[in-house]
Amino acid sequence: MAGSYDGLRRVLALERDKKFGDGAVVGGLDEYLLRFTSEAKIDTSHPISRILQQLPPGGYRALHPIQRQRVVDELLRSADEGAQREAAKGTPVRPPLPPPVPGPVARKPTARPKAAVKPEARPGPDLTLDSPVSVLAKRPDVTRLHKKGLETVRDLLYHFPNRYHDYSEVRPIASLAFGEEQTVIAEVWSAKAVMIGRKRRGAEAIVGDDSGTIRILWFGQPWVARQLKTGKKVALSGKIGSFKGRMQMENPEIESLDDEAIFTRRFVPVYRSTEGLYMKTLRDLVRLAVDSCAADVPETLPDDVRERNGLMDVGQAFRQIHAPESLEEADAARHRFAFEELLWIEIGVVRRRREWQIAGGAPVLSLEAAALNAFIDSLPFALTKAQRRAIGDVLADTSDAIPMTRLLEGDVGSGKTVVAAAALLAAVAAGKQGAIMAPTEILAEQHMRTFISILDPDRAAPEADGPWFRESGDGFLVLRPPYLERPLRVALLTGSLKASDKAAVQEAIARGEVDIAVGTHALLQESVEFADLGLAVIDEQHRFGVEQRAALREKGGSPHVLVMTATPIPRTLALTVYGDLDITVLNEMPPGRPPVKTYFVPPRRREEATRFLQKKVEEGRQAYVICPLVEESEAIEAKAAVQEYERLSRDEFPELRLGLLHGRMSGGEKDATMRAFRDHDLDVLVSTSVVEVGVDVPNSTVILIEGADRFGLSQLHQFRGRVRRSEEQAYCFLLSDTQSEEAMERLQIMETTDSGFDLAEHDLRLRGPGEYFGKRQSGMPDLRVARLTDVELIEEARREATRILDEDPELEDTSHAALRENVSRLWDRLTSDVS
Repeated sequence: MAGSYDGLRRVLALERDKKFGDGAVVGGLDEYLLRFTSEAKIDTSHPISRILQQLPPGGYRALHPIQRQRVVDELLRSADEGAQREAAKGTPVRPPLPPPVPGPVARKPTARPKAAVKPEARPGPDLTLDSPVSVLAKRPDVTRLHKKGLETVRDLLYHFPNRYHDYSEVRPIASLAFGEEQTVIAEVWSAKAVMIGRKRRGAEAIVGDDSGTIRILWFGQPWVARQLKTGKKVALSGKIGSFKGRMQMENPEIESLDDEAIFTRRFVPVYRSTEGLYMKTLRDLVRLAVDSCAADVPETLPDDVRERNGLMDVGQAFRQIHAPESLEEADAARHRFAFEELLWIEIGVVRRRREWQIAGGAPVLSLEAAALNAFIDSLPFALTKAQRRAIGDVLADTSDAIPMTRLLEGDVGSGKTVVAAAALLAAVAAGKQGAIMAPTEILAEQHMRTFISILDPDRAAPEADGPWFRESGDGFLVLRPPYLERPLRVALLTGSLKASDKAAVQEAIARGEVDIAVGTHALLQESVEFADLGLAVIDEQHRFGVEQRAALREKGGSPHVLVMTATPIPRTLALTVYGDLDITVLNEMPPGRPPVKTYFVPPRRREEATRFLQKKVEEGRQAYVICPLVEESEAIEAKAAVQEYERLSRDEFPELRLGLLHGRMSGGEKDATMRAFRDHDLDVLVSTSVVEVGVDVPNSTVILIEGADRFGLSQLHQFRGRVRRSEEQAYCFLLSDTQSEEAMERLQIMETTDSGFDLAEHDLRLRGPGEYFGKRQSGMPDLRVARLTDVELIEEARREATRILDEDPELEDTSHAALRENVSRLWDRLTSDVS
């Protein structure tokens, strides 16, 4: 009870200091006194109860300040008497806590905190960088550390803080400012789990210091209330908001004042932790690792590299990133580790490129100017400047014995296939074979139709399905470009061909009777042999790695490789993830194609969007409806797509012909659906994200994207590109009920930005490289510190990597031993090369 009286005395003393303005506690003194009498189990005969019974119906709040003063004085006398009675019974009275120390927290409070329980550690001669964390941590914590990927002392050293609490900036509650991230040290007056709004659970606490009190809220975290015992002193760091004109702190981080680090260091590191692993425990473990082993980490950056770039040595960097003397020192340490990480990536990337090029032996593929000009003149459309530049880049590469490794990137509809056709013509003119591989059968078939239209304009491709792609049992189609001295033999090889037809095509390719093989990536299979492969074009394959290149070598020595993608690559990724490829950008669209008009559609305007779609279909156009992304699994996403398809067919578009496309369908089912849509047997195609890379349907002019906030900008742009296939005005509707500021920012960017390259830069900035490529994308370097948005630092690292490899290609010098080990460790971790 004495503790309860002590809290009451503090509140009343604060109310007196605040001139009886009813501002000592959040909610007012009436609410506090009601809670106090209930928790202290005070009956109606108690002096305090009698005082409260004499208050008017409006309670303390209804009184004049002079009247409030009399009530406070009476309550204080009663509280003092109650505390003395409890003390006489043998219950110690808790002394008041000292006032907060202004300025930097440099000493412990009067009430000495409990001694920190150190982790079970055996630091000494046997502790090494490769020692398991079990030599430092207790068994339950070892399991939690493993969940974070922290298995050795080395892992602890490289588990860097994501930010720091600056305890020199602790403020009294009365001095807090709205809208800022701030830190207070205060006593918990009450804490409980609450409902916030109608459905959301959370925790609420009232904390106070000698200057005032403040309400604290944790949304969606009701368990926090169990951590906050009444009377406990804590440090809280978070943003100050307001509710009904009163300040409150929302979702702050909690630090126990039992953590000695808060009193001995100005800047306290905050690490990404895991459930059940306390921040204090993680800090202690990392500190032990730094004290015991930071000096043992080999320096990977040679002295001259550090001097040129003004970088800390590794030991100093570990100390300053985990226990910084200032935020400037912490930033300098982080800069050093980011540079080091990027250097390891760039050394690997530059070496990959050199290994591919040093191999040499690529055939020289050149196309005479007269033949090239005749090809361009024969096209049924004018080339853009970007297409002409791209053809020049590619033909310059293929005319050299060093194998080409070029990435051709451009928006959907920018004309990449024409560039590929010019390169394939150069291969045929040089007496070599060419191959173009697409991710799906229907795209391979589309390439075949395109080649017919641009290589033999007088010959129209049949519209019917079936074996239209060959003229006889020889397995190929003969085209007659007027600018080549002989006919051109083109074959289509896909998995759905009958076994006899597939065998005929494979045999024709192996005999050298096929000049250009068009197909899926199955062309890389062992059963497909080329007589003399000179060029391979890979369409819509973001990552064409070491294994695929090795497979190409087996089929044709060292063929030239052209990789095409409609996903724009930000400059920073061009220097790292795609760093061993030369890049050509098609940054122009063919004339006459207007930009897609894009609109964000909130729920209240959804009906307008669906009416517009129906109107366009009635005018003879076609449309897409993209189902929301379901990240849990492809099966759940497919089920959701089926349900949406059934709902749209029944409720919104009962008179239209709808088709369905999702990832659980077989390749044959997908191709059949896309053919039906292409041939206008369907009005609306309902699809999951599998339609992101799809067949050309120039008649489709509307795309409606459900749950648009769940997709990244680059993916939304790919969807939008599905309807920019003709001179007709196209429309994209982004349907979303999101309230997230970040999601709204993405959708607003989509509304106002037409350039895929600008969107890619925004996407990388907003979501990071992991989300940019998608969670299933393998081979992404797992960066601890470096950011793939820092162009300047990436370019510095690339220059140093080139300089180092020029002097020591195999990193054999003793000064490069640690660098060699870390580069190998990083690249062994990747499942394929970063290209």
